[in-house]
Amino acid sequence: MKILIADDNDQIVETISDYLELEGNIVDCAYHGESALKLIKDNYYDVIIMDIMMPKLDGISTVAKIRNELFCGAPILFLTAKDTLDDKIAAFKAGGDDYLLKPFAMEELSLRIKALANRGQRKDIGLLSYADIQINNQTDEVRRENHILKLNRTQLKILKLLVQHAPNVVTRQQIIETIWGEESPCSDALRSHIYGLRNAIDKGFSDSRLETIHGQGYRIKAA
Repeated sequence: MKILIADDNDQIVETISDYLELEGNIVDCAYHGESALKLIKDNYYDVIIMDIMMPKLDGISTVAKIRNELFCGAPILFLTAKDTLDDKIAAFKAGGDDYLLKPFAMEELSLRIKALANRGQRKDIGLLSYADIQINNQTDEVRRENHILKLNRTQLKILKLLVQHAPNVVTRQQIIETIWGEESPCSDALRSHIYGLRNAIDKGFSDSRLETIHGQGYRIKAA
């Protein structure tokens, strides 16, 4: 296996690295989050070991970037002294797959790494989905059930925003600010894109997914 260890404690990194290399693994080391991100951009890893408290970029923020910006599906084990429930919730929400508290036994760490590696790379990274709509953030392919939908760039951006917030309502102003920023479009531009988006995702289906909530905005609904 090829494993990345990200921890700012030199002694811990050296101890883990030596143990894992004796087991026949290839190990890379990073001592802060920014270094870890750079290594992940350039390398494939079977498992990533991540501390939380690190300089430059903490482990939670690093993992969020690994999942949401690099679209890396490598299993991630948080190895940390932070033991509160809130810490664990934040770690798993960011994209972690396992959580081991310091101090720890090397044998247990090794067993957990092997178990994560056996699961393989995560398949849900980079996918946005709600109900039967799925968006691949890496390829921008949009599907409803097994049908590929053709959207223009603005429609795609609007759909991503709606799916991210589904089933909640996204206001017209939220959409305008997200898509156009300070350069407000003409009054009919948003309505035109919503019309095109609705035709693209609902045409040929008995159930409509895109709903207009009058006086509020738009949402993607499940049924």
